[in-house]
Amino acid sequence: MGTPEFSVPALRAVARSCTITRVVTQPDRPAGRGRRLAESAVAREAVALGLPVDKPVDMRSPAVCDALAGEHADAFAVVAFGAILTPALLALPRAGCLNLHGSLLPDYRGASPVQRALWDGRAESGVCTIFMDDGIDTGDVVLAAREAVRDDDDAASLAARLAALGGPLLAESCVLAHEGRAPRAPQDRAAGSYAKKLKKADGAVDWALPAATVWHHARAVTPWPGATAGCAGRRLIVLASHPAQGRGAPGEVLAVDSSGILVACGEDALRLTSVKPEGRVACAAADWARGARLAQGNRLEGGKEYLK
Repeated sequence: MGTPEFSVPALRAVARSCTITRVVTQPDRPAGRGRRLAESAVAREAVALGLPVDKPVDMRSPAVCDALAGEHADAFAVVAFGAILTPALLALPRAGCLNLHGSLLPDYRGASPVQRALWDGRAESGVCTIFMDDGIDTGDVVLAAREAVRDDDDAASLAARLAALGGPLLAESCVLAHEGRAPRAPQDRAAGSYAKKLKKADGAVDWALPAATVWHHARAVTPWPGATAGCAGRRLIVLASHPAQGRGAPGEVLAVDSSGILVACGEDALRLTSVKPEGRVACAAADWARGARLAQGNRLEGGKEYLK
């Protein structure tokens, strides 16, 4: 059971180690500029692997429960599925329901563990597998693997590495559960943190914050909802940046050169190296600055007003 691209490496890994009787994913959704219905990444991969696919609209439906009961599954393997499994569903597989989560639990339970770890400036992240229970990511931990956060990471690049790291981990967990040998490390439900789902408003850049904080935030919201600022009344998405030395009023352009745009923050400065101007494709910040005739002393605005 899975839906986005993050789930695909796990589907491939489990397919190599286990017999998958059925793949369950979210229904087709509108996507792209044309808003045409599109299959999930998991649905596309399942078809490529020759696996049967279900796209139930309501996982709480008794008909869905009956259909899955008919699979007589040893285990359910779940990754970023996007729907809550009812107690009746959780009770179906003989060896339990195993979930791959994009953090080292109990930290960052919830929908956005990869993004929140970046936002908090963590130097390390990871993945773990758990036996699902009636809570949100509160089940016993089976296996875990750590992954360093790189300075050039954003949410997309870190998620891709965690997905690749987690796929074999979930496959191994399924095999261990099937054989009755899966370790179980109970979580302290009172410990850890919760990573709530990102909203569009979370993309707003605030230049009054310290440069390191702005940098962490920008990486966390890339590629979605995007680190949003403004310049001369037009939206500007910050795609890549890094902290640098500098001092000025928040949002003040301190320098423009071949290395990018140096922007003052509440403490120190941020060098923008890649941006996406409104209505245009992504480009080097220096190239955009030349075309926009951006100069020292100009000001970039905060992003709150550009998210409407």
